[in-house]
Amino acid sequence: MTGEESLRPQSLMLTFLGDQVLGRDVCVYSGSVIDVFARAGIGEQATRSTLTRMVNRDLLRRQREGRRMYFGLTGRSEAVLRDGERRIWQTGAVNRHWDGTWTLLGFSLPESWQRQRHDLRSQLTWSGFGPLFNGLWIAPGEVDVSALVAELGLSAHVKVFRAHADAGMDIGQMIEETWELSDLAGRYEAFVRRWQSWEDRLPEADDALVLRLRLQTEWLRIVRRDPRLPVKHLPDDWPAEQAEKTFRTVHDRLSPLARDASERLLDLVPARPQPQG
Repeated sequence: MTGEESLRPQSLMLTFLGDQVLGRDVCVYSGSVIDVFARAGIGEQATRSTLTRMVNRDLLRRQREGRRMYFGLTGRSEAVLRDGERRIWQTGAVNRHWDGTWTLLGFSLPESWQRQRHDLRSQLTWSGFGPLFNGLWIAPGEVDVSALVAELGLSAHVKVFRAHADAGMDIGQMIEETWELSDLAGRYEAFVRRWQSWEDRLPEADDALVLRLRLQTEWLRIVRRDPRLPVKHLPDDWPAEQAEKTFRTVHDRLSPLARDASERLLDLVPARPQPQG
């Protein structure tokens, strides 16, 4: 399965909203969304059910204008999209400015708490941690996990420290033992293979919008899985920098055409204030 085929409609939808709605105080017509997603190979039924699911999860709100239904952001979706925006454009894929700090998290859970253990490990992985030892996990930099731990109801079972490695520690070896570097490197390399050809060619005008949606969605999915390990302790041929260069070059190349396409294809209206409930 290629990266393009495996992109979920909700992931594409969030990219679309971040691209076209975030920060503009507008709502977008459902028919416009259906049209754009059809160009991405996603059928009308799948698009409509994605919109409905996102309303039910408080990620979208409806706004009726005459006989047309428009969709706008909620506080929740705005926070998700701002986080994605930060991850792509500010944090980036290459950690050149690490100050030597690590976040250490130790946990001890009763043997019978298998589900809680699984949930905690999943959330820690998502937050950039790797397993140093069985109940001791580590992440580069200062990572605030208090909300994550509280949400899982595990605050009494978790201890968090800030730490620096001893002078004699081989940090590069520790990183290789703790994180699946080959898997992450493979994702970056596959991204470059898929997108590098677009660095010096242009699509049809209306296809540029969908291509840029796919590009951003795929890139965000990769960088969200990247714990941002300090680049000076990674292999010399670490592919994140090349992948980020490809992403930015293709994004810049597609953007003028994508903007023109969105002006032609999208019906947007001003967002009305939500009634306080």
